[in-house]
Amino acid sequence: MSSVRIIGIDPGLRHCGWGVIEAEGSRLRYIASGRISPSPKDELATRLCALLDGLERVLNDQKPQEAAVEETFVNRDPRSALKLGQARGVCLLAPARYGIEVAEYAANLIKKSVVGTGHADKTQVSDMVSRLLPGSRAESADAADALAIALCHSFHRKARMLTAS
Repeated sequence: MSSVRIIGIDPGLRHCGWGVIEAEGSRLRYIASGRISPSPKDELATRLCALLDGLERVLNDQKPQEAAVEETFVNRDPRSALKLGQARGVCLLAPARYGIEVAEYAANLIKKSVVGTGHADKTQVSDMVSRLLPGSRAESADAADALAIALCHSFHRKARMLTAS
């Protein structure tokens, strides 16, 4: 059985989390994680470029074979929702430009897959990520969320491949 390297991306314009794991069957291994934080003082277009540049650096360094991105939930503030949607577009675009297939998962499914309940809080998600990936060093909630997204994808990827066939 061969291993697959998966990147999880937690979209955000202020902080975009990323986490890379390796899955071989049911064995999971932490590779790296971090976050990209464009300057809030910059114009939107410049922040989106910084996000794309940061993701491309991670993709070049970590060489993932599959990617997973969290779906955006509907926000009450239309301006915030639009900006988050633009950041999410960059997060979908970056791996796609490298020929990496991108899966998308709802926040509740990610939490349910990793914690066991779809309404888990960030602390519960971070704790479970630490348990499932011993030695992981998610230095922020954004990075822990990204690792949870990668874990969710590793749990669901076989089912996705079967339904795609």
